[in-house]
Amino acid sequence: MRVVVGEVLALALVVALSPLNIIPAILLLFTKKPLASAFSFLVGFIIGVAGVLVTCVAIAGAIDLSPNTNDSTWVGILKMALGVYLVVAAVRKFRRRPRADEEGSMPKWMDGITGYTPGKALEVGVVLGAANPKNVVVGIAAAVTIASADLSLAQQVGACAVYVLVAILGVAIPILAMVLLGDRAPEVLQGWRSWLENNSATVMSVLFLIFGVVLIGQGIGGA
Repeated sequence: MRVVVGEVLALALVVALSPLNIIPAILLLFTKKPLASAFSFLVGFIIGVAGVLVTCVAIAGAIDLSPNTNDSTWVGILKMALGVYLVVAAVRKFRRRPRADEEGSMPKWMDGITGYTPGKALEVGVVLGAANPKNVVVGIAAAVTIASADLSLAQQVGACAVYVLVAILGVAIPILAMVLLGDRAPEVLQGWRSWLENNSATVMSVLFLIFGVVLIGQGIGGA
């Protein structure tokens, strides 16, 4: 159980530290209803991330992925494939990073986010949590790790809970900062946003590279 939790926790950090997940939460804190909008986004994000993980665990659980079985070989192959995907994504992110004299840019869909209502923020949170390809890839890797271990139902639920709780930290922390920092919060959040926009490509390329190599190593060991 400890080994599984450790692997799942590490994968969840990729989601938690992704600027693409964090920046929308910060932007929503500058809407007309900041806490309501950001909290709605967080709830939607939880639903999206948890939905992907639980669905993948259920699908993987229908197959016998326990060690030394024929199907367990596919676990190693799948992890290697996911690892290669992350390594390729890391290289692409690094090559597209802004130069020293350039400002970072975010996807165009974020341009109007400061005008979102709480309902719209909830919807975007669900979509981002469940449909972001990087979140899905990491969720699949975590699901395979959980399903391939000899865990009871209660232990599987615990491992899923650890993944979700860690994965949403990047979205939850700006909200906590808004509550705890009071008048200082806008300045601090703007600073976080600027840093993330300018360094998001570098941050994600490093994360993808590290965890991509880890998954490839796990896949080779399990294939």
